[in-house]
Amino acid sequence: MAAFIIANGAAAMGDDVTMFFTFWGLNALRKPENIKVKKSFLQGMFGKMMPRGADKLGISKMNFGGMGAAMMKTVMKQQNVTTLPELIQTAKEQDIKMIACTMSMDVMGIREEELIDGLEFAGVATYLGEADEANVNLFI
Repeated sequence: MAAFIIANGAAAMGDDVTMFFTFWGLNALRKPENIKVKKSFLQGMFGKMMPRGADKLGISKMNFGGMGAAMMKTVMKQQNVTTLPELIQTAKEQDIKMIACTMSMDVMGIREEELIDGLEFAGVATYLGEADEANVNLFI
């Protein structure tokens, strides 16, 4: 969530923004529905164990079996804080470039069709190329 708040803020200020999603960060980009694709046994297990979509993500070590996320969402709603799915939609509307790490996708068995629309797919060299050109680079 913090990454999307910062990215949207920077884009609103007129900055070009690129976000690179690797390993567990890819879960925020997964479609919520179960997409049937051919996977190895281990990749299938990864898919079943990981949350599918931004609404299903836990809250770090404060998850408490889902209660932490529910409590945080309640407080955020009371305080009119933008939700993660809304932040992702705003990022798309602001033309924030979102890149899914293809190596992480291969390891975890995540296929392009399982991820939200509007993403680019590349490896770490693309991220490093973007970072080399950036005035600011954050790794969260």
